[in-house]
Amino acid sequence: MSVNPPIFLKDKEENNSKFVEIQQSQTTSIAAEDPLQNLCLASQEVLQKAQQSGRSKCLKCGGSRMFYCYTCYVPVENVPIEQMPLVKLPLKIDIIKHPNETDGKSTAVHAKLLAPEFVNIYTYPCIPEYEEKDHEVALVFPGPKSISIKDLSFHLQKRIQNNVRDKNDPEKPSVKRKKTQEQDLNDSKGQDTTLKKIIFIDSTWNQTNKIFTDERLQGLLQVELKTRKTCFWRHQKGKPDTFLSTIEAIYYFLVDYHTDILKEKYQGQYDNLLFFYSFMYQLIKNAKCSGDKEMRKLIH
Repeated sequence: MSVNPPIFLKDKEENNSKFVEIQQSQTTSIAAEDPLQNLCLASQEVLQKAQQSGRSKCLKCGGSRMFYCYTCYVPVENVPIEQMPLVKLPLKIDIIKHPNETDGKSTAVHAKLLAPEFVNIYTYPCIPEYEEKDHEVALVFPGPKSISIKDLSFHLQKRIQNNVRDKNDPEKPSVKRKKTQEQDLNDSKGQDTTLKKIIFIDSTWNQTNKIFTDERLQGLLQVELKTRKTCFWRHQKGKPDTFLSTIEAIYYFLVDYHTDILKEKYQGQYDNLLFFYSFMYQLIKNAKCSGDKEMRKLIH
């Protein structure tokens, strides 16, 4: 008696296998087309209704805006604040905006709207003083001196120890100075090396140099993000698709910080930072497919 399965069962197994492969291929293709599809977002019904009703008034300045006022950093009248998500962040964020950056085109405001207690936006040349806090502040910017996020704690600890050495008075007798320095260094090892604040520059890449070279930022630790592709619809001409928008850079930094520094599993805790961004992305994508020039103009 043959122990081989019947031919029709073999055919069925092969067909099932092909079906699974096709499904996986389609899923990969869809994910590539829409990288924002798997976010854990709050209901965007309030944005859908606002989009249908059109521009609305800012309750602060009275300006006519879509979704939010990019000048006052508040949602407009037809987007009730209680229907917007609020995101809790593990650290503070400062955004330094170039004066020539068009307010209406910047995504930095999304972070201020969705995490108002954690985010501050400054317009250059207004920059806070960071000199005394260089052991707990870092700047996100690529370059030869940049470090990866996973190495942050190590480099912050080094900064604390260097600051301890610098503050010791060189006029003290050598033996006493040495003992004091050793005690301070031992104390510094127990200090908190958690990053307290991260800084982002909000400008086109061609304009970043003016802010980045400012002496008030020169002494800060520089952090470089992992390479990721942007979804931004206002792609900068001549730049690679790895140049992220400000809100993307903030989001991806926090995701990596959560896993690499906090050592916790990421479960969508910061996804709502892309609440506005993902909705606008989908609107633009749909408008491009349908040829809706008016909608594209409205969002732009």
